[in-house]
Amino acid sequence: MNTRPTQRNLKLLLLASLALIASLALVACGGGDGGIGEGSNNDDVQTAEGGSATSGNLQISNWPLYIDGKTIDEFDAESGLSTKYTEDVNDNNEFFGKVQPLLTNGDSGGRDIVVVTDWMAEKMYNLGFIQNLDKAKIKNVEDNLIPSLQSPTFDPERAYSVPWQSGMTGIVARTDLAPDVKSINDLFDPKYKGKVTMLSEMRDTVPLVMKADGIEPADATTEDWMNAIDKLKENVDNGQIRRFTGNDFVQDLAKGDVVAAIGWSGDAIQAQADNPNIAYVQPAEGCSIWSDNMMIPVGAPNPEAAYAFMNYVYEPKNQAQIAEYVNYITPVSGVKEILEKKDPELANNDLIFPSEQFTENCFAQVSPPGDEAEVKEVEQAFQDVITG
Repeated sequence: MNTRPTQRNLKLLLLASLALIASLALVACGGGDGGIGEGSNNDDVQTAEGGSATSGNLQISNWPLYIDGKTIDEFDAESGLSTKYTEDVNDNNEFFGKVQPLLTNGDSGGRDIVVVTDWMAEKMYNLGFIQNLDKAKIKNVEDNLIPSLQSPTFDPERAYSVPWQSGMTGIVARTDLAPDVKSINDLFDPKYKGKVTMLSEMRDTVPLVMKADGIEPADATTEDWMNAIDKLKENVDNGQIRRFTGNDFVQDLAKGDVVAAIGWSGDAIQAQADNPNIAYVQPAEGCSIWSDNMMIPVGAPNPEAAYAFMNYVYEPKNQAQIAEYVNYITPVSGVKEILEKKDPELANNDLIFPSEQFTENCFAQVSPPGDEAEVKEVEQAFQDVITG
């Protein structure tokens, strides 16, 4: 299970300094031309039409433990809606496999909002599974989305996606057991044999391995991806890599079975609350930066309710409540100022409000280059490694 946040008590926070996710503007641009299942572009895709009043039910699919315990109830009380909030996005590919047959037939399975990572957001949009947004319905998003996330290359006009939270992928280590781990390549040091884990999300793990070997992920060829996967295979076969995980790497670190892992920034903050020796380590060569995005799928029964929710969570005071819980980079301006008064330690945390210096070597999460067949070849090679 790839539940990115560990209590997914995990993903958030703001002004990720314009530079932080300025890197996010690297993800590939969406497009295509066709109907459902064949690709589409901004000219072809239907805009999700809301009604004149907010009423009825709202169904959201999100990652586990990616919201605090009060926001949904408070939103329902204010809006008059009845929200079914389902934590059924455990892995981008797994979720896509579940909803693809429905979406191909224009059926969202009752979902009004789905939350997936940048590359999957682009893929689903290109297949015609996602509707464009009526910007007039989401004024808070227009007013409060931080500048660094306003024009990512996969959706430069934010025509169909609204960031839920952002984060960094790097090293999470036991500083008492592996104090010298500073680079991704340190994870391949024989003295840590059998005490290292990697993430089972290919786009988190492989680009970091390439970056550590001097290859810029945005410029990497298919051969570069395959060579990095070969390196991973070699280190699985020789026992260096203990296993591939979702956010459960945190439990391995807590027990001491693992001393260092490729992991997500928000998980490190949450784990540190229970064990101060667990810490996020920014790789010397830089981290990967990503966002998870809210989108309205084709066949959504209540787009007006979806717009109401997007507006609600983009109100800074509401977003601050989420931010306190999940501890990832928030996409909403004004949250840091609120937390400076409520929780100065959180407001000054580089993992939540990263500085330009902290993220200077980081890059936007990338996918393999090439056509669909080439990408599938790389994905299958990686899958073969993680499944043994």
